[in-house]
Amino acid sequence: MSHLITIQPLTSSDMEGAYRVFETSIANAFTQEGLGSLHEDIRDEIEHKKAVLHLALNPYNNKKSSVFFLLAKREDTIVGTISYGPCGEEIQECTDHQLNHVGELGSLYVLPEVQGQGIGSALIQALATELQRREITQFCLDSGYRTAQKKWQRKFGEPYAVAKNYWGEGTDHMVWLCDVRDFAENIK
Repeated sequence: MSHLITIQPLTSSDMEGAYRVFETSIANAFTQEGLGSLHEDIRDEIEHKKAVLHLALNPYNNKKSSVFFLLAKREDTIVGTISYGPCGEEIQECTDHQLNHVGELGSLYVLPEVQGQGIGSALIQALATELQRREITQFCLDSGYRTAQKKWQRKFGEPYAVAKNYWGEGTDHMVWLCDVRDFAENIK
């Protein structure tokens, strides 16, 4: 079995596979946080991601959608997703709108059974490399999942902003601001 991962832009034939990544990974993330019983929230989050995916595929339906997705595939199976687009509401709120002009790295999901194999890092690198090609110098990202926050602190350092108790007592929301060149492939 080949473990080779390819990363490529979203096409219409990838929709079902991307849905599966969202459905599995989002439910898993909620469960890891001890929030597995929030079925409605999980469903809302999955539906929201599916809607973003549709916008990315049909940008002409929505002039504002400058969202694009990259997908990680192992053979023909989609195992991870990442997106880039205008920064979302939580980032705007948590930073007093200081990063509104900075695009957001989002929808970074990897199937639970292949997490920890560098797929997320490969997606981040591929996205940063594409941003560099487009002469974009910064991106931001956010997370309300404690498990993910720990990973992001290791990878991206201290957050740019922390909204204390944003999701309720003891559950903060964190925002990072990153330089594209720190994560892009060093293309000479």
